[in-house]
Amino acid sequence: MPEISFHNDILPLKDKLFRLALRITLHRAEAEDVVQEAMIRAWNRREEWPRLESIEAYCITIVRNLAIDRVQLKESGNQSLTPEMEDLQWVPGPLERLVRKERLELIHKLIGELPEKQKMVMQLRDIEGEGYKEIARIL
Repeated sequence: MPEISFHNDILPLKDKLFRLALRITLHRAEAEDVVQEAMIRAWNRREEWPRLESIEAYCITIVRNLAIDRVQLKESGNQSLTPEMEDLQWVPGPLERLVRKERLELIHKLIGELPEKQKMVMQLRDIEGEGYKEIARIL
C-alpha cells in the first residue's frame, strides 16, 4: 500500500466524515466535535496506517463509533431538522412548507424505525455513494 499522508489522504475526508457525524448526532456542533476527535485519534494511531486496507474505511469507522457513543451518552433520540440544516437559498410558500414538513416527518419516522446498521448502510450508500464492498468493510 502506498504511504499514507495525513494532509493528502485523511484531511480531504473531513467533509464526508462531517456529513456522517451530522447524520448520526443531528447537531452541527456535536458533528464538528466528533470529526475533530476522529482526526486526532487517526493521527495518534498513525503507526497503524501501513497495515490498513482503506484509510477511508478506518476514519469512517472511528467517526461512526464516536458519534454513536455521543448520542448514547446524551441519551438523545431522533429530532427534527433544525432551521440551520434546511435549504436557505429557496424560500417556499406556506403550502410547500407544509408539504415539506410532512414529508420530512414521515422520512424521519421511517428512518428512525430502522435498525442502526440499516441506517448506516443507507447513509453510506445513498448519501456518501460508497460501494457495497466498502460498506461491508466499514460495518
